[in-house]
Amino acid sequence: QVQLVESGGGLVQPGGSLRLSCTASRSIFSFNACWYRQAPGQKRKLIAGITSDGRTNYADSVKGRFTISRDNDNSQVYLQMNSLTPEDTAVYYCNVYQSTIQDYWGQGTQVTVSS
Repeated sequence: QVQLVESGGGLVQPGGSLRLSCTASRSIFSFNACWYRQAPGQKRKLIAGITSDGRTNYADSVKGRFTISRDNDNSQVYLQMNSLTPEDTAVYYCNVYQSTIQDYWGQGTQVTVSS
């Protein structure tokens, strides 16, 4: 089992930045990791992923503005979010997985972009 805790969400003005953190209860060096988000009334969507060996990919909606990274020594995954817009308002979820069985989610953290 892996417990995940997200932090770093909050209220930010348009154009601002936030850094989300996801802390795992044990080592996740062999896991792939992702960030998803779910806006009100919408399905949860994958926005960024990082493999166990550090390869990254992004949804078009965040490419060039968001950066996913990981610190395996501290069992953490990060999402640096820049140039935020109101359309980025959502609950952000961390996910780590190795297989369909080893697939874990955090509880989510709210990000609100508003002036």
